[in-house]
Amino acid sequence: MKHKHGKSTSSVDRNSPVVISKAILVCLLCGVSFYLGGIYCSSRNNEEHDIGIEDRLAVPGPVRVPISFPECSLDLQDYTPCTDPQRWKKFSLYRLTFLERHCPPTFEKLECLVPPPEGYKLPIRWPKSRDECWYRNVPYDWINTQKSNQRWLKKEGEKFLFPGGGTMFPNGVSQYVYLMQELIPEMKDGTVRTAIDTGCGVASWGGDLLDHGILTISVAPRDNHEAQVQFALERGIPAMLGVISTQRLPFPSHSFDLAHCSRCLIPWTEFGGIYLFEIHRILRPGGFWVLSGPPVNYEHRWRGWNTTIEEQRTDYEKLQRLLASLCFDLYSKKDDIAVWRKSSDAACYKRISSPESYPPKCDDGMEPDAAWYVPMRPCIVHPDPKYKKLGLETSPKWPVRLHTPPDRLSELHVGSGGFRIDDAMWMKRVERYRKLLPAIGTNEIRNVMDMNTLYGGFAAALIGYPLWVMNVVSGYASNSLPIVFDRGLIGTYHDWCEAFSTYPRTYDLLHLDGLLTAESHRCEMKHVMLEMDRILRPNGYALIRESSYFVDAIRTLATGMRWNCRKEDPGDDGDSKEKIIICKKKLWQFSKQSSR
Repeated sequence: MKHKHGKSTSSVDRNSPVVISKAILVCLLCGVSFYLGGIYCSSRNNEEHDIGIEDRLAVPGPVRVPISFPECSLDLQDYTPCTDPQRWKKFSLYRLTFLERHCPPTFEKLECLVPPPEGYKLPIRWPKSRDECWYRNVPYDWINTQKSNQRWLKKEGEKFLFPGGGTMFPNGVSQYVYLMQELIPEMKDGTVRTAIDTGCGVASWGGDLLDHGILTISVAPRDNHEAQVQFALERGIPAMLGVISTQRLPFPSHSFDLAHCSRCLIPWTEFGGIYLFEIHRILRPGGFWVLSGPPVNYEHRWRGWNTTIEEQRTDYEKLQRLLASLCFDLYSKKDDIAVWRKSSDAACYKRISSPESYPPKCDDGMEPDAAWYVPMRPCIVHPDPKYKKLGLETSPKWPVRLHTPPDRLSELHVGSGGFRIDDAMWMKRVERYRKLLPAIGTNEIRNVMDMNTLYGGFAAALIGYPLWVMNVVSGYASNSLPIVFDRGLIGTYHDWCEAFSTYPRTYDLLHLDGLLTAESHRCEMKHVMLEMDRILRPNGYALIRESSYFVDAIRTLATGMRWNCRKEDPGDDGDSKEKIIICKKKLWQFSKQSSR
């Protein structure tokens, strides 16, 4: 036979022991050579490259080479990657699709530190922050000019002041809430605990409800009102970017006790009523939907709405018919406020389940809790009759519900014993955290995020302190977010391979419990850490509980983001392989020009 280069070779039996032995020897020598070469190349790369960290969590390994992330350009001071106005033109105007989440692909992700605005100061502390914030922290003049006559806010010297006004409550939000409580007595006795405000303005309604023991998520898009959500979070009021458009809101079914729209300009009866279908999905049986503004009280208000009384009467009657088809009953009405209540009566849902009914019942293939990039459908999610305590009338009142095992634990195949063990564990862990981070429980920490909660145990253990917690559950993990809401806490679905729906500098404390380990097969550590830096306030804290395998990589990245970190033992309840890393973000000012 001939060699591939044309040289003759002797013919040898391929099955000869000599040939087989030589083949094995050659394979061994090649393997050793490949191994040694790999080590040599690896060491060369670590010496020659500025960033020698294994970026992927799947292979974090020991990290020895320091990293320094550059500053982003100053025009990115309020950068929201997944709701970036610079990308709006790429998406449809239909049903405001362009305002939904549209995250950049991995190769377009920025690997820089988002700077604060020029003149940024540490935020005013709670509870004073509810009434005022530094102008330079949220330097938006448009909303001040357009909404100051409605007493949303007003600029006075170096500060924005929040008088508590609104489009539909010119006499102040406290009087508005008082009237609402008269219409809904359940707001006063612990029956109503969780609420959602769609189109929230500067979240004065949600801020006032905190005095009444009601925890509200204020939701608004990044739109021409500029920074509604940023104002809310700067004030220390729960809020997130979001819009009712074509995708489901990132919440499970039957979550909120009350939903509110104060002239939010959502066209509730258009597109077949699909926006109200979504409100129906996220509202608990027995929950309330409150509408103030058009077409409510059209008899006295129509002249100011640039319309006719006939048009407004038609809109109101159409709204009434639509709500009736969804098993909503008009509960109470006075002046500009109308309240409907979602029925808990199984007979109503049975009546609207007939094939000829509109809207139809969602089929079994439409998971009621699926809400991460799930399109809204023109169908109705019916309450599951097996959950006897899902309805507002039958579930425990606040604060008893916080530590009561919810019915929906059965979906996770967890009993009440497992729930109580988790509850006790987090009470013990938070006690340890407070010793390691004394700022917890003081006005230094107001806005808190548990980046990968299970049942909301961390938030429950903090309930007595002057703070609130956004509980985050991965859209790809076990669906435990319904448990969080059933306890009277708030949260959202999210995927940490992407940016969170908030502005920069909006949280005082970020808590992680094994998040980086859990997402090691999907997300790059540096992108998760850079997102944490984006949403963390200067002088804010990250409390990271992770496998010791990732500790060096985390600390190296944190140092590159100008954080100061220290390592601590988890205490008696911790896994011997776990460590706690406590980091504090440094306050720095923009110092150089940088391109996007």
